[in-house]
Amino acid sequence: MSRIDVSTHVDREAYMIADLDTLLIALYVELVDHIIPAHQPRRSGPGRPPQVTDAEPVCPAVAQVLLRYNDERHWLRAASARVGHLFPRLLAQSEYNQRLKQAATLMEAALRWLAEHTDASAEPLRLMDATPIPCGQSRTTSQRSDLFGWAGYGYESAHSRWYWGVKLLLITTADGTVTGFGLANPQLFGEREATRQILTRQPANQPAPGTTVVTDKGLSGQGSEQLFTDLGLLLIRPARKDEKTPRTFPNWLRQRIEAIIWTLKNQLGLEQHGGWVPAGLWTRVLQRLLALNAAIWHNWTIDAPVKRSLIAYDH
Repeated sequence: MSRIDVSTHVDREAYMIADLDTLLIALYVELVDHIIPAHQPRRSGPGRPPQVTDAEPVCPAVAQVLLRYNDERHWLRAASARVGHLFPRLLAQSEYNQRLKQAATLMEAALRWLAEHTDASAEPLRLMDATPIPCGQSRTTSQRSDLFGWAGYGYESAHSRWYWGVKLLLITTADGTVTGFGLANPQLFGEREATRQILTRQPANQPAPGTTVVTDKGLSGQGSEQLFTDLGLLLIRPARKDEKTPRTFPNWLRQRIEAIIWTLKNQLGLEQHGGWVPAGLWTRVLQRLLALNAAIWHNWTIDAPVKRSLIAYDH
């Protein structure tokens, strides 16, 4: 083997490493080199720039959910041992919480940028579903919470139960990359109206014209069909019991979106978000969506066999 062949082989072996440190370093480089310059204006005005840059709280926030620390207090006690060798300037809890809320726009831009630069986003297929995110259990919480108006009572048919919280609508690729999302009050907006709003009021959520969107029975009806037709999208859903016309439906794709939601809830702690105010809830949802997109993007980059696998990053 020639000298060039040896160096190429060594570089490839080094690049194929899949662990949390490699993921965080790659994400930090993308934030500093591409995402922040494209989405945030340069800081101007008097005074020193902050010692901790905007990218530094975001990367530990991704590590927090990948390592399954749902509680910020527990995470910040362990953070120096887990990621301190990469980010020595870790923040105290109050500042960490505040900086993450301020970085919500950056996290949204980052997860969308990663989605655009993931190979599966070029495929003309999207999966769409909604899932409840509980925000409280007691009646007192629902009456006094700062989330009042944002959260409401909704019915989860999959588990035959009522909940008080918000509904998260997701649009993903078949491998799990989140390309569109939004939160809705289930007491104020049904699934059809919430879908109309996230597709028409937030253009970044719209799949490209010609895309096939696979969803469930909740989007049945002439209004939903017309919405997707107007946007140039092909809606695929299962037939209702009262529909006489049979519909061919790929059940395995429905199982795929359910598995993606399971990953968000059970591996990334979506239901244990700990957000008690609107800004905190939104930030914690973005934090988990960003962690999922970052892992899938990195798995595509290193050519990992299973793109949604988090096993290499959760320890």
